[in-house]
Amino acid sequence: MKRTARAYWSGTINEGSGELTTQSEILNQTKFSFKTRISEDEKGTNPEEHLVAAHSACFTMAVSYALTQKGLNPTSLNTEAVLSMEGFEITKIHLSITGSVSGISADEFEAISKDAEKNCLISKVLNIPISSEAHFIS
Repeated sequence: MKRTARAYWSGTINEGSGELTTQSEILNQTKFSFKTRISEDEKGTNPEEHLVAAHSACFTMAVSYALTQKGLNPTSLNTEAVLSMEGFEITKIHLSITGSVSGISADEFEAISKDAEKNCLISKVLNIPISSEAHFIS
């Protein structure tokens, strides 16, 4: 299996802009620029936003997979991922998951989450500190 994305750029780094399109076209000519990378007020996306979105989705799916393997059906799993940067260096990602799952204890949920923190596909390719916390709803 291969996944693809296309990025188009025109102009200088400061004044230029680009468009990002993914294979599924869920992102289709989505605007990105240096301004969207450094300013929260500018409309558009940036590479770091895509990385942290991918990580939150991957982590949540890894938790769901582990629960399913145990014969459990989560009512809900909700993850917030926070990517931290210093200058132009990504320094860490913190994942915070809240889950509602019948038939499991809070300690078991936390153990599954810690395993997913280390073993989801995105975590495995990142060379930065990754942490997580689990919030269990019974």
